[in-house]
Amino acid sequence: MGKYIVKRIAMGILSVFIVATLTFFLMNLVPGGPFVAEKSISKAAQEALEAKFGLDKPLLQRYTTYMTDFLQGDMGFSLRQRGRTVSDIIFSKFPVSARLAGIAVVVALCVGIPLGCVSAYNRGKLPDNFIIVLGTCGIAIPSFISSVLLLYTFGSWLQLLPTMGLNDAASYIMPVTALAIYPTAYITRLMRSSLLDVMGQDYIRTAKAMGLSSFMTLFKHALRNALLPVIAYVGPMLASLMTGSFVVEKIFTIPGLGREFVSSITNRDYTMIMGTTIILAALVIAANVLVDILYKVIDPRIKLK
Repeated sequence: MGKYIVKRIAMGILSVFIVATLTFFLMNLVPGGPFVAEKSISKAAQEALEAKFGLDKPLLQRYTTYMTDFLQGDMGFSLRQRGRTVSDIIFSKFPVSARLAGIAVVVALCVGIPLGCVSAYNRGKLPDNFIIVLGTCGIAIPSFISSVLLLYTFGSWLQLLPTMGLNDAASYIMPVTALAIYPTAYITRLMRSSLLDVMGQDYIRTAKAMGLSSFMTLFKHALRNALLPVIAYVGPMLASLMTGSFVVEKIFTIPGLGREFVSSITNRDYTMIMGTTIILAALVIAANVLVDILYKVIDPRIKLK
């Protein structure tokens, strides 16, 4: 397993390098620049700002300089948030988004797995049909729609929950719920289909023939193998919640990394685009490596090469 982990880490570093390279050159191909505001500044002022941040140099030289500095831990200064380094911005916003996404993942797993088991155990019955309808609705409804519905119902109409920020435990309820609806529904359907597939295997039929009840067969023998697809989904799910939470963060006025990620693109903040892209790419790759290792822990029969 050690060789496999080292190999995956090396491949992950290469992947991050490729993502960073493509991002750098593609963002510089887009017309415009970080200093072109709605009310245009003078050409001399633009040239002065470009010279200050090194944007007047050849593209290849800028790329080499940036990658060299990044390898030394320097992601540069933000081009729009003057006086602040990209590292300070990212690492001040990252814990907010990570905490929000982490809670959403826990909620999705704690709700989705039991619902999937109940649905599979009652296949074709009323509980199964009801859970399937809920799962389909959860997958079909976008997060911004559920956010607005939650905000109007519990924030504006009933006035039970705070509508902005993350100042106390109650303020997490609506944004976490909005983030967790889709992954919960997806895990429910994934768990149901995986469990039904496992329950058709020969060793499950053998367990039933030995006199074990359907309940014991389901939770003692089938559940462990049925969890593998869910575990595979957890890594990308966490990364997608980290990168896709910008709508929820915007609606609930949450100062997280998702909002910075979007604003850096709209403002053409090149250093912020590079910093957030590299960090999020590394997060996705790390999550996938951890999932592969968990595969081996859950099922020792899996060979990692």
